[in-house]
Amino acid sequence: MAENVLEVKDLKKQYHTKNGTTDAVKGISFHVQKGAIFGFLGANGAGKSTTINMVTTQLLPTSGQIIYDGKDMTSNVVGIRRKIGVVAQHSNLERGLNAEDNLYFHGRYFGMDPQTIQEQSEELLKKFGLWDRRKDYVKSFYGGMAQRLKIARAMLHDPEILFLDEPTTGLDPNYRKILWDQMLKMNKEGTTIFLTTHYMEEVENFCQHVAIMKKSEMLAYGTVNELEEQSGTTSLNDVFLVLTNCDGVDDRKSANGEE
Repeated sequence: MAENVLEVKDLKKQYHTKNGTTDAVKGISFHVQKGAIFGFLGANGAGKSTTINMVTTQLLPTSGQIIYDGKDMTSNVVGIRRKIGVVAQHSNLERGLNAEDNLYFHGRYFGMDPQTIQEQSEELLKKFGLWDRRKDYVKSFYGGMAQRLKIARAMLHDPEILFLDEPTTGLDPNYRKILWDQMLKMNKEGTTIFLTTHYMEEVENFCQHVAIMKKSEMLAYGTVNELEEQSGTTSLNDVFLVLTNCDGVDDRKSANGEE
């Protein structure tokens, strides 16, 4: 049996409001196997972002456990942060710096020495086709270039698990293929990938296990084939629609980007 790199047990997040409390995440549980590609699905507002913020140490849970490599996350937050890379859906690059400096300051934040940063940065910038633009300010980058730089930055400190939040949304088919070629190569080299996406075919093609959330709760967890059998459907898109009762269908796009 494959070893788990991440285990989530009865994870909950509550927010206090004027009228009491609101449950953003209601006691969900799942695990991610080391070296796997894991799909995490749900319509907008299902609780995915809150969950990701908790498992990436950006938000404290109200209750439950988050376990990395058999150890509770709360006992070693700094150590866990060195094990993970996060590619957020929103742009969080330093637009007033060039590509090379974005990587340099990220590396220094994670305690890397300058020589290692230089070597790793050169390799990653070349891998993602950005070497010739390494001295250009990020504010001059178009969307696809910025996305590649975000991924390169997240990889710089050699994370054991890479969290990708909607990495291909809005990208043309050619760039989506290039990006996935790189992701698959990383995965073959040992990086675990945690993927959220509205493109169901990406999950069907690449993910070993899938979790589906709706309204802060976990609806289903298993392989694509298991979920299809359980729901009596023949595609992951139909699984999603059946289990969520078409919740958020207007928010998802087809493979060619059409509504």
